[in-house]
Amino acid sequence: MLNVLRPALSRVLTPVAELLARTPVTPNALTIIGTAGMVAGALWLFPIGHLFAGTMVCTFFVLADMLDGVLARVKGTTGAFGAFLDSTLDRIADAAVFAGLTIYLVRTRQDTLACVALFCLVAGSLVSYAKARAEGLGIPCNVGFAERTERMLLALVPAGLTGLGVPYVLPIGLWALAVLSVVTFAQRVAAVRRGAAQATGSPVPAGHSQPGGEPPDEPRTGAPA
Repeated sequence: MLNVLRPALSRVLTPVAELLARTPVTPNALTIIGTAGMVAGALWLFPIGHLFAGTMVCTFFVLADMLDGVLARVKGTTGAFGAFLDSTLDRIADAAVFAGLTIYLVRTRQDTLACVALFCLVAGSLVSYAKARAEGLGIPCNVGFAERTERMLLALVPAGLTGLGVPYVLPIGLWALAVLSVVTFAQRVAAVRRGAAQATGSPVPAGHSQPGGEPPDEPRTGAPA
């Protein structure tokens, strides 16, 4: 849904990437730094109730993580390993955000909402896996309302507003994310079913991937998962 903003954001980050390109900093280093910052902010600040501060820290490192792809293009160092590392560490960052929120909700006796936060984590992982598995079978799967950018917005923005004292926004955000994640998973399953029906040649047996395994579900140069 927010892919239309990616070109504009890329233009904003390009001057920063051009400056970094003159230094020894690598895209992989930015990926690791961004993930480490998100994990630290989410698991340190969210559980103790500093939701606004945690959101600001996570947002800063999300932008740092987004810069890695722009830097890779500027340096001309895009590649399979960088895309793999980016996608894999994104899953770790996602887990940290929802784990931190879950711990906070448990500590504040909001057990039902804590279960919703855990559901959002699991559903988000399924959404990303569905795309990775589909593309591993050679079937395009760039559909869905709740890609990673939308999932992070629906988690971090309500968390930050809750930290500022705005009532009810975190439950609304998490429940909306849970529903949209289910809808997105269903959209991707339907897209793969259509793609499989239209595919020509010999079908790939169930439970087997093509040579090379599953590709990253969120390559640096591609659309978010």
